[in-house]
Amino acid sequence: MQTTPQRYTVTAALPYANGPVHIGHLAGVYLPADIYVRYQRAQGRDVKFICGSDEHGVPITIRAQKEGVTPQQVVDKYHAIIRDSFKDFGVSFDIYSRTSSETHRQTASDFFRKLYEAGQFTEQVSQQYYDEEAQQFLADRYIVGTCPTCGNENAYGDQCERCGTSLSPTDLISPRSMLSGNQPVLRETKHWYLPLDQYEPWLREWIVEGHKADWKTNVYGQCKSWIDQGLHPRAVTRDLDWGVPVPVEGAEGKVLYVWFDAPIGYISATKDLLPDGEWQKYWQDPGTKLLHFIGKDNIVFHCIIFPAMLKAHGDFILPDNVPANEFLNLEGDKISTSRNWAVWLHEYLQDFPGKADVLRYVLCANAPETKDNDFTWKDFQARNNNELVANLGNFVNRAVVLTHKFFAGQVPAAGELTAADQEVLAQLAEFPQRVGDLIENYRFRDALNELMNLTRLGNKYLADTEPWKLIKTDEARTGTVLHVALQLAAALVTLMEPFLPAASANLGRMLNRTNGKWDEAGRPDALPAGHPINEAALLFDKIEDQTVEAQVQKLLDTKLANQLANAPVMPAKEDVSFEDFGRMDLRIGTILAAEKVAKTKKLLKLTVDTGLDKRTIVSGIAEHFAPEQLIGQQALVLLNLAPREIKGIESQGMLLLAENADGKLSLMQPGQPVRPGSFVA
Repeated sequence: MQTTPQRYTVTAALPYANGPVHIGHLAGVYLPADIYVRYQRAQGRDVKFICGSDEHGVPITIRAQKEGVTPQQVVDKYHAIIRDSFKDFGVSFDIYSRTSSETHRQTASDFFRKLYEAGQFTEQVSQQYYDEEAQQFLADRYIVGTCPTCGNENAYGDQCERCGTSLSPTDLISPRSMLSGNQPVLRETKHWYLPLDQYEPWLREWIVEGHKADWKTNVYGQCKSWIDQGLHPRAVTRDLDWGVPVPVEGAEGKVLYVWFDAPIGYISATKDLLPDGEWQKYWQDPGTKLLHFIGKDNIVFHCIIFPAMLKAHGDFILPDNVPANEFLNLEGDKISTSRNWAVWLHEYLQDFPGKADVLRYVLCANAPETKDNDFTWKDFQARNNNELVANLGNFVNRAVVLTHKFFAGQVPAAGELTAADQEVLAQLAEFPQRVGDLIENYRFRDALNELMNLTRLGNKYLADTEPWKLIKTDEARTGTVLHVALQLAAALVTLMEPFLPAASANLGRMLNRTNGKWDEAGRPDALPAGHPINEAALLFDKIEDQTVEAQVQKLLDTKLANQLANAPVMPAKEDVSFEDFGRMDLRIGTILAAEKVAKTKKLLKLTVDTGLDKRTIVSGIAEHFAPEQLIGQQALVLLNLAPREIKGIESQGMLLLAENADGKLSLMQPGQPVRPGSFVA
């Protein structure tokens, strides 16, 4: 632990470049990291904020295969989406790099070679599934088969996504390769392993004994549990053609395992940011404080595995803290990228232009710092309207508007301060320390609440003094009240910048004031008498019901789509003979007319050109199609169904339709128009 670091290296977990970023990522990692870094900069400290896209690994190759593109095209697409989304959200990285860069390839290769040449790895030969047609070894996700637990025929080699059971490829019944569809065979392959078991005594001393007091309980508890269960060697290479090639002889067709090469990406990104001789200060100088901001699913990698790698290398400092958060849920359900159950950052920024700070506020107020928390659109709306608009925005707006109305837009003189004025200014002086201490201890939710206490103090002060009434009897006293209120508003410019950077900049323009030093934010004379301020502008505006209802409906539509996609298919009926099937006269007909059958809800009377004749068919589809929708449409018709009287109308055949899992009907139609009466066989 360090008390007076010379500089800070702050990393945020590398987002995986096979999809966009969602609000769970923001709440768990990127927003708290950005708040911390912005605060340290306001303190005048030397900070480098490092991140980039994690661009290697099997999920990327699988997505590329499905989309018929190269892995590089996949990562190029999502790297750009993620990078631009972070920028528009106000995440202030000093660099946002990527692990497909040449700098990273060289850095990761050099890292591996140093450990390899120092004898830090062990070699193991194991049996792994091999696709003889594709001529390559298969990663777990490239193998599918029947789950031995639930019978799912499309379970992956590492997990069944239907029942959640963790699997190994050899657990699968009738395994098959996703590349060729063939059954793979087991073959021997050699890999290099990091012997974590050899680092267990050191890790126990460093974490269990050394960080019990200063690491978050969720982080410390997970690390202690892993160490207590005993650590095992972990493969650092794998058989794959996408990634950093293993830089030793005899390793053709092998790459560095993504968990090994990804954290080295922090180092390579810093190399991209700074010249040789400078970047080393942020990774090798003991005077540097290294911090990793991550989600709880990354705790083991950043607290146990990456430190063991750094220790084995010998040239790098170790992390001082790893303030991991828990998970954020969405509307009471776990966020899931595979189920599209998420609020995607790039979509939010499109749907709510100019409202990045609203999402920053809500996610910080609901931050899953010690336990999983939940995001709901109703809470999003309520916090915006009740806290940002009615509290923060209202206080600033009243102070600025009244100053323009009563004092021509210039800060009035302080005049004689009452005990109440002095108490408000005394409380103001404490806020930089109170908010700052909470940020230093990674309690961002409490720090935001403390910031809002300053706006509550300002609103209460104005409500108690009522300057809009006081002006009628005592102009000087009114000036004093507004002078004090404007000092509180000036402090907000600095204190809310880590949390709400866009609103801070807008308020600074309103008050004609640049952002100052953190420790000076509580000064009682930040805005001197006579200082001109600009006209008031809304920092936040109300979000209406229909806006959030549209977002809720988007999620409901997603949930319905998932239910339909996973709905069981109707079992097959009993076999029929070929002769029985051949007796069915199936033709394409064209609907010439359609009308509702009187006194019924479900029936339509259709006139259909069958090519042989024009006949009447009564069909129970009125709840799915309007009559005018059907006119001119072609459909599959069973012609030789025995005539049947329905509601006094003789029906001469049947229209054939497909029914979806939600009960929705669709006409069975040819791919292009055909002559009525065309036979279907």
